Amino acid sequence: MILMSVDPQSLTLAIYPAKILVERANDVDPADPKVQAVAQRMIEMMFEHNGVGLAATQVGLPWRIFVTRNQNDESDSVNGVAWINPVLEVIDKAIDIEEEGCLSLPKVHGNIRRPIAVRISGHDAQGNPVADESSEFIARIWQHENDHLDGVLIIDKMSAMDRLVNRKVLRNLERQQ
Repeated sequence: MILMSVDPQSLTLAIYPAKILVERANDVDPADPKVQAVAQRMIEMMFEHNGVGLAATQVGLPWRIFVTRNQNDESDSVNGVAWINPVLEVIDKAIDIEEEGCLSLPKVHGNIRRPIAVRISGHDAQGNPVADESSEFIARIWQHENDHLDGVLIIDKMSAMDRLVNRKVLRNLERQQ
């Protein structure tokens, strides 16, 4: 587990087709202050970009960290939750199909099939062990962000029709790189 030196304030959002977005992330030490600082900065960035979740690969780091909005906070506060080295387990195999977008794939949307309910465990931004489970919208967010940590994008899970609908936007993103 080798951590590169990183300035959390210098993190920027990786946009498709950045190579980091298709790389598998590595476990990190949840007690490492650098990891905790990056997790805190990622929460800030998620809110700055009006997202509901953000994975470390989306900010250029091959680290197994993602952040989400706090599902228990209905206010407009900048309150997020970090998941360091998350592990997901499907607890209801029933499938739901919902439209998803992604901060790293601007203007790309598609109907994505996901299990309805999952259990998650990992460490929080202070390095403490945490676990939760849900069949609410947050379960979809956990799965989306965890996919990022495995190098999987929503375009990899889209139907052929959704890929066709998004083809022009994806080509424009590829040309901009």
